[in-house]
Order: sequence, then C-alpha cells, then structure tokens
Amino acid sequence: MTTQQIPVVVLAGFLGAGKTTLLNHLLRSSRGTRIGVMVNDFGDIGIDAMRIAGQVGSTVSLGNGCLCCAVDVSELDEYLEVLTRPESRLDVIVIEASGLAEPQELVRMVLASENDRIVYGGLVQVVDAAEFSATRERHPETDRHLPIADLVVVNKTDRVSGAELLAVHETVAGLAGKAVVVDATHGRIDPELLFDRVVPEGEIEGQMSIEDILYGDGDGDGDGDGDPRAHTHTSYETVSLTAATPLHPRRLMAFLDARPEGLYRIKGFVDFGAADPDNRYAVHAVGRFLRFYPERWPGGEERLTQLVLIGSGVDAAGLRKELAECEQNGPQDAPDEHSMWGVLRYVQQTEEEPEAP
Repeated sequence: MTTQQIPVVVLAGFLGAGKTTLLNHLLRSSRGTRIGVMVNDFGDIGIDAMRIAGQVGSTVSLGNGCLCCAVDVSELDEYLEVLTRPESRLDVIVIEASGLAEPQELVRMVLASENDRIVYGGLVQVVDAAEFSATRERHPETDRHLPIADLVVVNKTDRVSGAELLAVHETVAGLAGKAVVVDATHGRIDPELLFDRVVPEGEIEGQMSIEDILYGDGDGDGDGDGDPRAHTHTSYETVSLTAATPLHPRRLMAFLDARPEGLYRIKGFVDFGAADPDNRYAVHAVGRFLRFYPERWPGGEERLTQLVLIGSGVDAAGLRKELAECEQNGPQDAPDEHSMWGVLRYVQQTEEEPEAP
C-alpha cells in the first residue's frame, strides 16, 4: 500500500495582506486535523506559546494537536524532517512565508525535497483587496508572484465597494492565469480547499465545533481586521464521481491537462482496467501539480473509480459529463500498451533503480 504523504502548503503574500489571519482561521477550524505550522517570519500568529518562544529553532505544541515552529528558510528541510516524523501524526503542514519572501523559492525547495513523506500542497497567495493597487506600486514583483500561485485569496473584501472588488478580482484573475481566485473576508476560506479536515469520532460532520462557537466566523484575534460577528465564508463546490467502468488513461490525462477554471483540487482513486489490472491509482492534484500513486487493489474490494473534485465556481454538470466521457466503451476501446505512458510520467519513483551494467 502507498504510504500516506503529508501535503505541504506554502502561504504567501505581502505584509498586511492577511496571511496570519488566514492561518489563525485554519488553526481554529482544524477540529481533528493536526496542522504543522512553519513560520518564516516573526509576525503575530495569535499564539502565546509562539510569541514566548520567539526565536528560530523553536517548536511548540498549540494544545489542539497542532505544532508550530519558527524557522529560517535554510532550515526548511531540517524542520520538514522533524514535522513529518510518525510520532508527530500531522495531517498537513503550512509554511507561512515572510512578507518579503520569494514564494517561488519556497515552492522550489518543497518540490526538490527528498523527504518522501511529503507532497506539494499548493502555493496560496493572499492579496489585500483594499490595498492591491498600492501594493503593486510598492512591490512590482506582485505581477510575477501571482502567475505561479495555485490559489489566490483576495482578502478584506469588506473594505471595498462591489465595483472596486470586481475590478480587483478581474485584475488578479488576469495576472494569475490558471490559478483559482477566491474572495474572502477576515481570511476565512474553507479548509477543504487546502486539505482534508478530519472530523473526530463521535462528531457529526457539519455540526458546530467549540472553535466555531467561541470565535464565530470572524477572526476574533483583536487585530481590528473586522467585526468578529461577521458571518463571511468563502464557498466552494465539491463534485463526487463513482464509476464502475474503468477510465481510459489517455482521455483522463486529456481531461487533467485541460483542467477547467476554478477546479483546484482532485483526489481519489482511478481504475484503469486492463491497462493495469493489478493496481488502482491514487491521484493527488492541486492547482497545476499532479501526482499518481499506484497501489495494489485491496482484497475483496469492488473495483471502482472514486474521485472528488473541489473548486470555486465550477460547472458540476459539465465536470460529470467530461469525466463520464473518459470511461472505456467496451472491448473495442481497450487501452493499448502505450496508453499508460502519460499517467506514469506523474508517478514518483520512490525506490532506487539498479544501475545499468
């Protein structure tokens, strides 16, 4: 079976955009999800223990199963090793970049890491809707950062008029290319956009947690970022697909290569039928990143393709139709011997191959 990998999400944005507010929201909304936080800055994380530690190399427990550490960027691999140890039992790691950090450098380091317990979880770029034009003037590199993002959060939407927000959103979307762009107030995006939230045993999914009751839907950290009673939450759509008919590798890859606007995450298992009868393929896609993980079919389990697609403003009916067109249409449509090549390009080689004689 494939070892479960921990997604590493890079959270970036210039000073004042709302990265810390968004991060605090994720921590308060974590419920049973254990989050490892790597802070490449000394901002106010809203965590007393982190402020007390206040130095590079410190790692503290947040009391809800999450861990936080302040690191220098040169120590990234070292602390990924610490946070991915089995005893930490983390579900996701979030790296909050310094407001002046180059996000592409952090992304490059995550992708180049030889730690086989992690997988890239996407670059989230936060921008301030009210200060976007001024930020671009002060930091022209904004136009270079947005196109490499996987998800852009236009934050503080309550501070601009509808017309101003529309103009900012359109400009950001134009610069961001294929990145998904969502609007938010007080940094409130649904954690499901970034990672799978664990619901503790005995808790009914969807019921309010203690964190929800205590903090409401505002940021509640006293930073003046808005009314903590506000009930603003970025929405997203989830499309689930189950298919008893195997998918054709080439048609599925054509669908994935042309993922529609707004589709941010894809996860699940794919049955390629006779193209690889021994294995099912776990799929992990975030933004433009894609990875397949072949694993043996569990004994006695029905062979199904089961996918979940998550995004903002997606066409659910259109996605279902496109995925249905990926199904194999009988023996005459059986994949040939070369049909898996496109899939295998995205399979990570975790074992050393013998050297050629």
